[in-house]
Amino acid sequence: MTPNNVKGKLFWAGLFAIAMAYVEAAVVVYLRRIWGIEDLMSDVSSIDVHLGIIEIGRELATLMMLIGVGFIAGNRMQSRLGYALFSFGVWDIFYYVWLKIFLDWPHSLAEWDILFLIPLPWWGPIWAPLLIALTMAIWGIFLIILDKRGKIVRIKLKESFGLATGVLILLVTFMKDALLAIPDQLNVVHSIRPSGFLWQLFLAGYSLALFLIINISRRPLK
Repeated sequence: MTPNNVKGKLFWAGLFAIAMAYVEAAVVVYLRRIWGIEDLMSDVSSIDVHLGIIEIGRELATLMMLIGVGFIAGNRMQSRLGYALFSFGVWDIFYYVWLKIFLDWPHSLAEWDILFLIPLPWWGPIWAPLLIALTMAIWGIFLIILDKRGKIVRIKLKESFGLATGVLILLVTFMKDALLAIPDQLNVVHSIRPSGFLWQLFLAGYSLALFLIINISRRPLK
């Protein structure tokens, strides 16, 4: 299987994402063992400033690698975006697959995890990012296939606004507690634990974004 066709490129992009997820999951195993973390909600202390900066840099590096895969594999912007979305989705899904293999965690998709630190800590039940990751991977494949057929997906201004709104709603859902701590408790924002997940708000943002993605995808293309 060569990387000169769509199937070959998807295979290698997916393999890269799975291997990358292994590395990240392995680091989590080491950190949990070193710090004696059993329960993220109770055992994780506030993040050291120096380590926090390094962790944010690692997250940025991860994003750059996934975007880099898109630019390497894709020929035009549409396929580059498609490969980046596909790689991100596969990476996120297999991160939890590897953690399940290594630690037998999570025990259920309802368990909470700290998902990201940029620009503020994201907290949420694991099913939420996995749903987004699966959607990203599927839409990425769709964009790649259409690009291969010479069909360009053009997003209208109002659709861009709608997608941005949906994404913003999702971000607010994940960062709710950290946002509420600003500006009075900015110095302790990284030590805050979530008070609950606004799943209705999450589903509203996700449904809006999914509706627009499906609507854009069904539009006649030239």
